[in-house]
Amino acid sequence: MSLRGTSALVLAVLLLVLGDAGRAGATGYRYWSFWDRVGGSWTYATQGPSTARPSDGDVQGFRFSVSADSQDSAKPRGTAGFAVICARTPAREGRKRVALVLDFGTRADAPRGETPSAPRTACARIPDDATTADALAAVARPLRYDTNALLCAIAGYPRTGCGEQVTTPKEPTAKEPTATSDEPTATSDKNAPRPGPSVGLLAGVAAVALLGAAAIWRARRRRG
Repeated sequence: MSLRGTSALVLAVLLLVLGDAGRAGATGYRYWSFWDRVGGSWTYATQGPSTARPSDGDVQGFRFSVSADSQDSAKPRGTAGFAVICARTPAREGRKRVALVLDFGTRADAPRGETPSAPRTACARIPDDATTADALAAVARPLRYDTNALLCAIAGYPRTGCGEQVTTPKEPTAKEPTATSDEPTATSDKNAPRPGPSVGLLAGVAAVALLGAAAIWRARRRRG
């Protein structure tokens, strides 16, 4: 192969590698995440709704979104606290009140052919020993669970699917308007690790380097 032909091959491989890297997407899961509101901020729940037993006055939230894990999962939107959400639900002996924030997510997170409802709140008045799942059943039917007791749908949304894997585009999508939040705006962490090049990209660059070295070696050999 001539030096010109080798250079063309190097360029073709490089364009192929860079093109694949640009099209690469992140893999996540589409599901309802479960949150506790503590001190005005949301904390990812350590139990599932079927085992968590909230106390009277607790605020709990659910958010439908696509995320890789709990570290990057989207939080419920809204600022209303227990006093506002349960203002019209008086206390009763032997029962507790739990404020729920139900965030159906954005159009970008919705399954194909479905449109999410606007975020809403509800006050569930349930027996003292009831779980969060009981609270949901009191105010947000129909619910849907899979065979492993994973919460799949709240108020019938989504109609199908349950924690399915989703590949999202690498390019950022336009943000949708969100409800006003009283939580502080997140700032970038200078100490956080920066995402490095993918294995595929490194392998492609290595291949390009080898082809280039071979071309130089052949050219020198001919001149010699």
